[in-house]
Amino acid sequence: MMAENTKVQLSEYARNHITDWIKRYPPERQRSGVFEALRVVQEENNGSLTVPLMDAVAEFLDIPNIAVYEVATFFTMYRLHPVGRHVLEICTNVSCTLNGAEEIAAHVKKCLGIDWNETTPDNRITLREVECLGACVSAPVCQLGKKYIENLTPEKVDDLLASLK
Repeated sequence: MMAENTKVQLSEYARNHITDWIKRYPPERQRSGVFEALRVVQEENNGSLTVPLMDAVAEFLDIPNIAVYEVATFFTMYRLHPVGRHVLEICTNVSCTLNGAEEIAAHVKKCLGIDWNETTPDNRITLREVECLGACVSAPVCQLGKKYIENLTPEKVDDLLASLK
């Protein structure tokens, strides 16, 4: 495992992607590319970020490290710890909770044998609680990768979990 203070370089793909992305912004606004830069770097790193990767993003964008850390630690889309092959995020905001999210979460935890922010022993699934997925009309809802699963029921959860390899 890489030491946290080891300096890393962004991949050629990441550098090219970020360079193309920041062309959307005025030259003095390169810091606006931090969201996409973190997304692509996280994706390349099996779904999580490390301090050396965040430092490499800051160096590439020529912004202070803290500007990258602020974004990475505030937004739930960024993960600062290794995750499983699948990340299952369950919304527990008001609409989802009023429509059964707590029961759905309890069912998932029981099926997987893990709690929030834990990963199954086989590294297959990481379970995360999120504040809002913006799909209140179809609550309760969860997100698996880039896919939303709406109007959750225990049966839908069972089918979803069975489909994950």
